[in-house]
Amino acid sequence: MTTRNQQLTEVFVEVADSLIDDFDVIDFLQNLSARCVELLDVAAVGVLLADDHDRLHVLAASDEDTRLLELFALQHDQGPCVDCYSDGRALVGVSLTGADAAARWPLFTRSARDTGFVATNALPLRLRGRVIGALGLFQNSPEPLSAQDLELAQALADVATISILQQRTLAQTETERDQLQYALNSRVIIEQVKGILAERWQITIDEAFAVFRAYARAHSRKLSELAREVAEGRQDTDTIRAYKARRGGTTPR
Repeated sequence: MTTRNQQLTEVFVEVADSLIDDFDVIDFLQNLSARCVELLDVAAVGVLLADDHDRLHVLAASDEDTRLLELFALQHDQGPCVDCYSDGRALVGVSLTGADAAARWPLFTRSARDTGFVATNALPLRLRGRVIGALGLFQNSPEPLSAQDLELAQALADVATISILQQRTLAQTETERDQLQYALNSRVIIEQVKGILAERWQITIDEAFAVFRAYARAHSRKLSELAREVAEGRQDTDTIRAYKARRGGTTPR
Protein backbone atom coordinates (compact mmCIF):
# COMPACT_ATOMS: atom_id res chain seq x y z
CA MET A 1 0.00 0.00 0.00
CA THR A 2 1.40 3.37 -1.04
CA THR A 3 1.98 5.71 1.91
CA ARG A 4 1.54 9.48 1.89
CA ASN A 5 5.32 9.93 2.13
CA GLN A 6 5.84 7.68 -0.88
CA GLN A 7 3.25 9.68 -2.82
CA LEU A 8 4.99 12.93 -1.88
CA THR A 9 8.32 11.52 -3.00
CA GLU A 10 6.79 10.57 -6.35
CA VAL A 11 5.38 14.07 -6.77
CA PHE A 12 8.73 15.75 -6.24
CA VAL A 13 10.46 13.24 -8.53
CA GLU A 14 7.94 14.26 -11.18
CA VAL A 15 8.72 17.90 -10.49
CA ALA A 16 12.44 17.22 -10.92
CA ASP A 17 11.70 15.45 -14.21
CA SER A 18 9.83 18.55 -15.38
CA LEU A 19 12.96 20.70 -15.13
CA ILE A 20 14.15 19.75 -18.59
CA ASP A 21 14.09 21.43 -21.95
CA ASP A 22 11.31 19.25 -23.37
CA PHE A 23 8.76 20.06 -20.66
CA ASP A 24 5.07 19.29 -21.30
CA VAL A 25 3.29 21.76 -19.03
CA ILE A 26 -0.18 20.41 -19.78
CA ASP A 27 0.70 16.84 -18.90
CA PHE A 28 2.51 18.03 -15.78
CA LEU A 29 -0.51 20.01 -14.55
CA GLN A 30 -2.88 17.18 -15.42
CA ASN A 31 -0.76 14.85 -13.33
CA LEU A 32 -0.58 17.42 -10.54
CA SER A 33 -4.37 17.63 -10.37
CA ALA A 34 -4.57 13.85 -10.02
CA ARG A 35 -1.84 13.87 -7.35
CA CYS A 36 -3.71 16.51 -5.35
CA VAL A 37 -6.78 14.27 -5.26
CA GLU A 38 -4.59 11.40 -4.02
CA LEU A 39 -2.77 13.42 -1.37
CA LEU A 40 -5.44 15.77 -0.09
CA ASP A 41 -8.90 15.25 1.35
CA VAL A 42 -10.58 16.58 -1.80
CA ALA A 43 -12.86 15.08 -4.44
CA ALA A 44 -11.64 17.01 -7.48
CA VAL A 45 -9.10 19.61 -8.61
CA GLY A 46 -8.91 22.25 -11.32
CA VAL A 47 -5.90 24.30 -12.48
CA LEU A 48 -6.38 27.72 -14.08
CA LEU A 49 -3.73 29.83 -15.80
CA ALA A 50 -3.84 33.38 -17.15
CA ASP A 51 -2.96 34.33 -20.73
CA ASP A 52 -1.14 37.44 -21.91
CA HIS A 53 -4.33 39.49 -21.49
CA ASP A 54 -4.78 38.32 -17.88
CA ARG A 55 -7.72 36.12 -18.84
CA LEU A 56 -7.97 32.84 -16.99
CA HIS A 57 -8.24 29.49 -18.78
CA VAL A 58 -8.75 25.96 -17.50
CA LEU A 59 -5.51 24.15 -18.26
CA ALA A 60 -6.04 20.93 -16.29
CA ALA A 61 -8.66 19.17 -14.16
CA SER A 62 -8.91 15.86 -12.38
CA ASP A 63 -12.11 15.00 -14.26
CA GLU A 64 -14.38 16.33 -16.99
CA ASP A 65 -17.17 17.55 -14.69
CA THR A 66 -14.71 19.73 -12.79
CA ARG A 67 -13.26 21.12 -16.03
CA LEU A 68 -16.74 22.07 -17.19
CA LEU A 69 -17.53 23.66 -13.80
CA GLU A 70 -14.39 25.79 -13.97
CA LEU A 71 -15.21 26.76 -17.56
CA PHE A 72 -18.68 27.79 -16.40
CA ALA A 73 -17.11 29.91 -13.65
CA LEU A 74 -14.87 31.68 -16.16
CA GLN A 75 -17.73 32.27 -18.60
CA HIS A 76 -19.67 34.05 -15.87
CA ASP A 77 -16.57 35.66 -14.30
CA GLN A 78 -17.36 34.41 -10.82
CA GLY A 79 -16.12 31.84 -8.36
CA PRO A 80 -13.37 31.41 -5.75
CA CYS A 81 -10.62 30.78 -8.34
CA VAL A 82 -11.54 33.93 -10.24
CA ASP A 83 -11.37 36.01 -7.08
CA CYS A 84 -8.23 34.23 -5.87
CA TYR A 85 -6.39 35.13 -9.08
CA SER A 86 -7.69 38.70 -9.03
CA ASP A 87 -6.83 39.36 -5.38
CA GLY A 88 -3.80 37.09 -5.09
CA ARG A 89 -5.14 35.64 -1.85
CA ALA A 90 -6.25 32.14 -0.94
CA LEU A 91 -9.92 31.43 -0.27
CA VAL A 92 -10.26 28.35 1.95
CA GLY A 93 -13.11 26.56 3.65
CA VAL A 94 -15.72 28.08 1.35
CA SER A 95 -19.11 26.47 2.07
CA LEU A 96 -21.20 26.09 -1.06
CA THR A 97 -24.33 25.42 0.98
CA GLY A 98 -24.31 28.71 2.85
CA ALA A 99 -25.89 32.05 2.01
CA ASP A 100 -22.54 33.88 1.68
CA ALA A 101 -21.32 31.85 -1.30
CA ALA A 102 -24.75 31.96 -2.96
CA ALA A 103 -24.81 35.75 -2.65
CA ARG A 104 -21.22 36.24 -3.81
CA TRP A 105 -21.18 33.72 -6.69
CA PRO A 106 -24.80 32.74 -7.37
CA LEU A 107 -24.34 31.00 -10.72
CA PHE A 108 -21.10 29.25 -9.79
CA THR A 109 -22.43 28.09 -6.42
CA ARG A 110 -25.56 26.59 -7.97
CA SER A 111 -23.54 24.80 -10.65
CA ALA A 112 -20.99 23.49 -8.14
CA ARG A 113 -23.73 22.10 -5.92
CA ASP A 114 -25.38 20.48 -8.93
CA THR A 115 -22.03 18.80 -9.64
CA GLY A 116 -22.06 17.38 -6.10
CA PHE A 117 -19.62 19.69 -4.32
CA VAL A 118 -20.43 21.20 -0.92
CA ALA A 119 -17.18 23.05 -0.22
CA THR A 120 -14.26 24.48 -2.15
CA ASN A 121 -10.87 26.15 -1.76
CA ALA A 122 -8.85 28.32 -4.13
CA LEU A 123 -5.09 28.77 -3.83
CA PRO A 124 -2.93 31.13 -5.91
CA LEU A 125 -0.26 29.87 -8.30
CA ARG A 126 2.38 32.35 -7.26
CA LEU A 127 6.08 33.09 -7.41
CA ARG A 128 7.61 35.85 -5.29
CA GLY A 129 4.29 37.65 -5.01
CA ARG A 130 3.42 37.26 -8.67
CA VAL A 131 0.22 35.31 -9.40
CA ILE A 132 -0.22 33.48 -12.72
CA GLY A 133 -3.29 31.36 -11.95
CA ALA A 134 -5.21 29.46 -9.32
CA LEU A 135 -5.64 25.94 -7.98
CA GLY A 136 -9.22 24.91 -7.16
CA LEU A 137 -9.85 22.16 -4.60
CA PHE A 138 -13.40 20.79 -4.44
CA GLN A 139 -14.89 18.74 -1.61
CA ASN A 140 -17.86 16.40 -1.25
CA SER A 141 -17.64 16.82 2.53
CA PRO A 142 -18.41 20.02 4.45
CA GLU A 143 -15.48 19.44 6.81
CA PRO A 144 -12.75 22.09 6.31
CA LEU A 145 -9.38 20.91 5.04
CA SER A 146 -6.80 20.47 7.76
CA ALA A 147 -4.04 23.02 8.19
CA GLN A 148 -1.60 20.32 7.06
CA ASP A 149 -3.55 19.68 3.85
CA LEU A 150 -3.80 23.39 3.08
CA GLU A 151 -0.08 23.88 3.66
CA LEU A 152 0.73 20.96 1.37
CA ALA A 153 -1.72 22.19 -1.26
CA GLN A 154 -0.12 25.63 -1.35
CA ALA A 155 3.32 24.03 -1.56
CA LEU A 156 2.16 21.99 -4.56
CA ALA A 157 0.70 25.14 -6.14
CA ASP A 158 4.01 26.94 -5.62
CA VAL A 159 5.94 24.00 -7.09
CA ALA A 160 3.64 24.00 -10.11
CA THR A 161 4.30 27.70 -10.64
CA ILE A 162 8.05 27.19 -10.49
CA SER A 163 7.79 24.36 -13.01
CA ILE A 164 5.68 26.46 -15.39
CA LEU A 165 8.13 29.32 -15.21
CA GLN A 166 11.21 27.08 -15.20
CA GLN A 167 14.38 28.21 -16.96
CA ARG A 168 13.17 31.81 -17.09
CA THR A 169 13.82 34.87 -14.97
CA LEU A 170 11.21 37.37 -13.82
CA ALA A 171 12.70 39.84 -16.30
CA GLN A 172 11.77 37.57 -19.23
CA THR A 173 8.10 38.48 -19.10
CA GLU A 174 7.47 38.20 -22.83
CA THR A 175 9.05 34.75 -23.02
CA GLU A 176 7.02 33.53 -20.04
CA ARG A 177 3.79 34.81 -21.52
CA ASP A 178 4.55 33.25 -24.90
CA GLN A 179 5.05 29.87 -23.23
CA LEU A 180 1.81 30.18 -21.31
CA GLN A 181 -0.08 31.25 -24.42
CA TYR A 182 1.30 28.25 -26.33
CA ALA A 183 0.15 25.95 -23.53
CA LEU A 184 -3.32 27.52 -23.53
CA ASN A 185 -3.63 27.15 -27.30
CA SER A 186 -2.49 23.55 -27.04
CA ARG A 187 -5.14 22.82 -24.42
CA VAL A 188 -7.87 23.87 -26.86
CA ILE A 189 -6.67 21.29 -29.39
CA ILE A 190 -6.43 18.60 -26.71
CA GLU A 191 -10.03 19.25 -25.65
CA GLN A 192 -11.17 18.90 -29.26
CA VAL A 193 -9.30 15.62 -29.63
CA LYS A 194 -10.76 14.27 -26.37
CA GLY A 195 -14.21 14.81 -27.84
CA ILE A 196 -13.23 13.24 -31.15
CA LEU A 197 -11.86 10.10 -29.48
CA ALA A 198 -14.78 9.79 -27.07
CA GLU A 199 -17.23 9.97 -29.95
CA ARG A 200 -15.20 7.65 -32.16
CA TRP A 201 -14.71 5.03 -29.46
CA GLN A 202 -18.12 5.51 -27.80
CA ILE A 203 -16.70 6.02 -24.31
CA THR A 204 -16.65 8.94 -21.85
CA ILE A 205 -14.37 11.92 -22.31
CA ASP A 206 -12.47 11.05 -19.12
CA GLU A 207 -11.88 7.49 -20.41
CA ALA A 208 -10.78 8.75 -23.82
CA PHE A 209 -8.32 11.19 -22.28
CA ALA A 210 -6.88 8.47 -20.04
CA VAL A 211 -6.21 6.24 -23.07
CA PHE A 212 -4.77 9.13 -25.10
CA ARG A 213 -2.52 10.27 -22.25
CA ALA A 214 -1.28 6.74 -21.50
CA TYR A 215 -0.27 6.31 -25.15
CA ALA A 216 1.51 9.68 -25.22
CA ARG A 217 3.47 8.90 -22.06
CA ALA A 218 4.42 5.40 -23.19
CA HIS A 219 5.80 6.81 -26.45
CA SER A 220 7.42 9.92 -24.88
CA ARG A 221 5.14 12.20 -26.88
CA LYS A 222 3.90 15.62 -25.84
CA LEU A 223 0.13 15.72 -25.46
CA SER A 224 -0.09 18.84 -27.62
CA GLU A 225 1.94 17.36 -30.47
CA LEU A 226 0.02 14.09 -30.49
CA ALA A 227 -3.29 15.96 -30.33
CA ARG A 228 -2.36 18.06 -33.35
CA GLU A 229 -1.51 14.93 -35.32
CA VAL A 230 -4.87 13.39 -34.41
CA ALA A 231 -6.74 16.58 -35.29
CA GLU A 232 -4.94 16.84 -38.64
CA GLY A 233 -5.48 13.17 -39.46
CA ARG A 234 -1.77 12.32 -39.27
CA GLN A 235 -2.12 9.92 -36.33
CA ASP A 236 -4.06 6.68 -36.64
CA THR A 237 -6.37 6.62 -33.62
CA ASP A 238 -6.76 2.85 -33.98
CA THR A 239 -3.08 2.59 -33.06
CA ILE A 240 -3.76 4.43 -29.81
CA ARG A 241 -6.73 2.20 -29.06
CA ALA A 242 -4.79 -0.96 -29.93
CA TYR A 243 -1.91 0.04 -27.62
CA LYS A 244 -4.30 0.26 -24.68
CA ALA A 245 -5.67 -3.19 -25.50
CA ARG A 246 -2.17 -4.71 -25.64
CA ARG A 247 -1.38 -3.24 -22.22
CA GLY A 248 -4.36 -5.03 -20.73
CA GLY A 249 -6.65 -2.03 -20.41
CA THR A 250 -10.28 -1.85 -21.32
CA THR A 251 -10.62 -1.76 -25.08
CA PRO A 252 -12.71 1.14 -26.34
CA ARG A 253 -15.49 -0.08 -28.59
